[in-house]
Amino acid sequence: MGHASHATPHPVDPHAGHAMEAPAGEPAHSHDAHAGHAMHGAHAPATAAVPSDAGTHGAHGAHDEHAGHGAAAMQAPREPIPEPTAADLAAAFPTLAPHAMEHAPGFNSLVLFDHMEAWDNAHGSGQSWAAKGWFGGDIDRLWLRSEGQRSEGRLGGWSLDALYGHAISPWWDAVGGVRHDGGDAAGLTRAAIGVQGLAPYKFEFAATAYLGGPRRAELAVEAEYSLLLSNRLILQPSLAASLAADSDPHRGVGSGLGHVEAGLRLRYEITRRFAPYVGFVHERRFGRTAGLHRDAGESPCDSRWVAGVRFWF
Repeated sequence: MGHASHATPHPVDPHAGHAMEAPAGEPAHSHDAHAGHAMHGAHAPATAAVPSDAGTHGAHGAHDEHAGHGAAAMQAPREPIPEPTAADLAAAFPTLAPHAMEHAPGFNSLVLFDHMEAWDNAHGSGQSWAAKGWFGGDIDRLWLRSEGQRSEGRLGGWSLDALYGHAISPWWDAVGGVRHDGGDAAGLTRAAIGVQGLAPYKFEFAATAYLGGPRRAELAVEAEYSLLLSNRLILQPSLAASLAADSDPHRGVGSGLGHVEAGLRLRYEITRRFAPYVGFVHERRFGRTAGLHRDAGESPCDSRWVAGVRFWF
């Protein structure tokens, strides 16, 4: 009876709570503390259930503790990395001089025959060419430009420009030099100055003023655009115009707006360097220039289908 009354103030739950609070490494001591009470019948079932709960909760406690330490180890490195300073950033990313990343040879060259074509229509047959090339580096270059025409087996007017070009921006060059005109009339050499480059929307543009000779001053403007219909099929519209300050009757040039030529050529690039094409060209003369051609028995306007090749090297 005395043992029965002693069993009353020790319910099962308080001991189970102590088992949950015990560390995972001390379950054996908890069993030792209650081993004497296990001899009493009232405590035998309770003490048998305690180790199961203690073991379960101890395992969870141990798992949570290691998981916390693993997350902390991933978040904080063993050796803290200092924040980069302004001096570190300047050393890693130094300011580069223009063209410092380019390793191309200092001297390069390109020769392009933009038009080399022939035609045969009611006004007769003929051939014409337009070519340009440059030699030098990225900043300073020697530019050569030539164009001309052959009609009915006879060489007509032709020209050759020799220009020094200096890059004034990534897309534009300022050019200056001399131009020589040849053909039926006596040769004419004049000074040349102008700009050329790539205008917005990738229009190739050139404007050149020629000074000296009977015309005193003449301005020639050219523009063209390459429209990619596919990787190899390209449509190229072009427009050229010239204005003269004075007349040159020997060459059929009058003052004012003298000549405008518009062309549309469709080429197929067999390789990037070689492309045959077909096209349509319309040219018209205005003002005094048109009158000089009428006096010579020529039409002031002409339209023709052309076929030719475009190549570069």
